[in-house]
Amino acid sequence: MGSDPREVGKEPDYRFSLANERTFLAWIRTSLALLAGGLAVAKFLPLFGGSLALSLLLMALGLILAATSYRRWSRTEIALRTGAPLPTSRQPVLLALGVTLVGLATAVLIVFGAK
Repeated sequence: MGSDPREVGKEPDYRFSLANERTFLAWIRTSLALLAGGLAVAKFLPLFGGSLALSLLLMALGLILAATSYRRWSRTEIALRTGAPLPTSRQPVLLALGVTLVGLATAVLIVFGAK
């Protein structure tokens, strides 16, 4: 894979490239929301038992999602340009499991952390 996936193959229908870019930006917005959620938990719930762990979990999920988003965009762009099948991604599973884990951790902290 080269440094710029737009240099591979031939130019696809611009609508597909724009849709791929919108999807990338949606993943980035989601990762920013997770990072902001982690920061909010750390800032506004400092006395809540387990808030540091919850904050770090949210921020880690956001960072992982952001880090994998470019690779997903790049692989999809190359597939569009070369006529290959669209690549599979673990990002939806990662996000679903991560949010489920955060939800369960939050529920446990609320139930067992309540005074």
